[in-house]
Amino acid sequence: MRFASLALAIGAAFTATAAVAATNWLTVVDTAGGGHRIGNPAAKVKLTEFISYTCTHCGEFAREGTNAVDVYVASGKVQLDVRHIVRDPVDLTAAMLANCGPAAKFPRNHATLMLSQPKWLPIMSRATAGQKARWSTGAGPARRRAIASDLGFYDLMVPRGYDRPTLDRCLSDEALATRLAEQTAADAKKWGVRGTPSFAIDGTLLAGTGTWPMLQPQIDARL
Repeated sequence: MRFASLALAIGAAFTATAAVAATNWLTVVDTAGGGHRIGNPAAKVKLTEFISYTCTHCGEFAREGTNAVDVYVASGKVQLDVRHIVRDPVDLTAAMLANCGPAAKFPRNHATLMLSQPKWLPIMSRATAGQKARWSTGAGPARRRAIASDLGFYDLMVPRGYDRPTLDRCLSDEALATRLAEQTAADAKKWGVRGTPSFAIDGTLLAGTGTWPMLQPQIDARL
């Protein structure tokens, strides 16, 4: 009987280990803390990223570091908490689209918007007076729909499985817009974030760290 019990225990342990190993941590997303915690909640390293979609340095970080960070998260050793620092109406519009739909869709929504920044940011910088007026006057949902249309955000999100009515509903979510603005203010106060991108590891804001080559050694040192 003891051998049978031992065999059952070993089998159960193997099954549990296999289940953990098979977990796709890139699709495990927890929003309870206000941001999006992506990955293993028991990860050894907790990485926090403060980003703005209209921040060019954030775009540079995304292009050089997104795939590498994904590898760390997929391993189960690092959990990434993405937190929005909303700077302007375009930034808010992008953040609301990134938050559109189930939380599990956020990581790829976020990556899509950040990695395509070189396509839409120049359009924003060349905006006409008429476009800027549409982006800054009138009701919030109408302003955000104009931004999404002018900058091609709708076209970016359709391949992600969204249709125009769904995206418009997300852009009309005033409660979400308010929450993102309040979260920005709360995080700036709590963490002392002065610019983007900024990073924290295990609850400590990292000074002078804004690129992947600067961040990676600090993650590795804690693994």
